[in-house]
Amino acid sequence: MKKLVFVLACCLSLSTWADVLTLKPGHPQSYVVKKGDTLWDISALFLDDPWRWPKLWGANPQIANPHLIYPGDRLTLVFLDGEPRLEHKPSVRMSPEPRVTGKGAIPALPLSVIEPYINYHTVLSPKELKDNPVVVGGERDAVAYAQGDVVFIKDSLPIGSRYGIYAPGRPLQDPQTGEMLGREARLSATGQVIESGSISKLQVLSSRSEIIPGQRLKPISDETLLPGHFTPHPAPEGLEGQIIASDDNAREIGPLQVAIINKGSEDGAAPGQVYAIHQPGVEVLKSGRGDKETYRDEVTHRAYDKVMSLLSDGRVIVLPEVYRGEMMLFRTYDKVSYGLILNGRRPARMEDKVLRPEPMVFGERSDP
Repeated sequence: MKKLVFVLACCLSLSTWADVLTLKPGHPQSYVVKKGDTLWDISALFLDDPWRWPKLWGANPQIANPHLIYPGDRLTLVFLDGEPRLEHKPSVRMSPEPRVTGKGAIPALPLSVIEPYINYHTVLSPKELKDNPVVVGGERDAVAYAQGDVVFIKDSLPIGSRYGIYAPGRPLQDPQTGEMLGREARLSATGQVIESGSISKLQVLSSRSEIIPGQRLKPISDETLLPGHFTPHPAPEGLEGQIIASDDNAREIGPLQVAIINKGSEDGAAPGQVYAIHQPGVEVLKSGRGDKETYRDEVTHRAYDKVMSLLSDGRVIVLPEVYRGEMMLFRTYDKVSYGLILNGRRPARMEDKVLRPEPMVFGERSDP
């Protein structure tokens, strides 16, 4: 009974200590926000765990964007009931024009990196690939079309509605189940419906690349614009996934590069969520005896080793998972999400595991 009480006390102690917000050694006492800053950058000045920004800020998670931050604002570190908090003093504006809420506020992530994935990329679900309107030709006798052309769309579309025309890209599959999660697509052009019927006509208003028959349409909506100013926060408890692709098919992914995971809005994924990245435990195979004992990883397994690992007990050893870094989601679709690699301690790789991050329990205590 005493042992049980002791174990419970230790668990409660560790849980309480992990919940204590620890400040980064050498943190500033105050900071003036500069143009080009991101919430992640500023949070990393004060915290070893930048995703714990809402706790440092004292934000109410039930209120969206309770405090937008702008260049020129001053953030000052104070202690309330022994807990560190940042006080926010907005900059004094000399212009007579009122500040428009959200306009010019610093983003969570660098927009220069994520903007192309918001404005010019999408993921078409299997249903969209089957049902969305498709380009079947155009008024001009050509094999490809561009800005100013009128193209034919196989569907009855409302006059005046606006669409993006997308060229299909690579398929995205779940590495475990093989399920088709969607297909990447890049924006070729935008247009507006000028005539409706079983074959509708769409005027091409702008084009980034050629339009060819077979490309799919997707309505232009607020979701295709840059997301709101979300704040970093940990992924939900129990939501785990894998990295299934990178932005340029690279084998390894480093800081400020985009990774795609096999979890989407249907699973509870949302912009602003931060995930820890771990290399799954690697299996090594024990062979030999005594001073000739060796251990091979799965890459150097011989065919004989693989057979023996299936027949013998105790020959396969699973090594611990290895922490690689963190990523923050900035765009989610039904079954996949795009995120930016941050805090890359080691390069992330395909099929690495992503899960809710755990607070650091060592560092500077938050004593006043």
